[in-house]
Amino acid sequence: MARIASEWEGEVLKAKEKGARVVITRLGIVLGEKGGALSQMIPLFKKFIGGPIGNGRQWFSWIHIKDLAEAFVFLMKHPEISGPVNVCAPNAVRNRDLAKALGKALHRPSFMPAPAFMIKLVLGEFSSVILEGQRVIPKRLLESGFAFQYPQIDQALQEIIAQ
Repeated sequence: MARIASEWEGEVLKAKEKGARVVITRLGIVLGEKGGALSQMIPLFKKFIGGPIGNGRQWFSWIHIKDLAEAFVFLMKHPEISGPVNVCAPNAVRNRDLAKALGKALHRPSFMPAPAFMIKLVLGEFSSVILEGQRVIPKRLLESGFAFQYPQIDQALQEIIAQ
């Protein structure tokens, strides 16, 4: 996946040679009320079998879907921003903290870990994204004055679950 992303970015940057402004958005895991990561997690938590993935220590960089939409609008309105931009909440969390926050939002326990070998079996190569994690900071957005509506995982999940 890293190779494909690198090749894609290389191709996109060719537009810059033609005079176009190029913004490469690098997204965190998008959290919203429909689809995405939560659509896989919420049913497990509701059945009392939700919890951290693997050892739970891996970083989870995420963004609320409403902040994602606002970030795209912000980037369109700021032509001085170009190149790679991390589009994720400013407060990445450990996977175990994500599970704890989701359990709290759903009023369910969050202690049932999903073993790493099962994640590898189900997700194959993509499992590395979830099992290794990555702590990403949206430095360029923050430096440019973007204000997140949902910078904290508890607040974001509460709003999503309320939907």
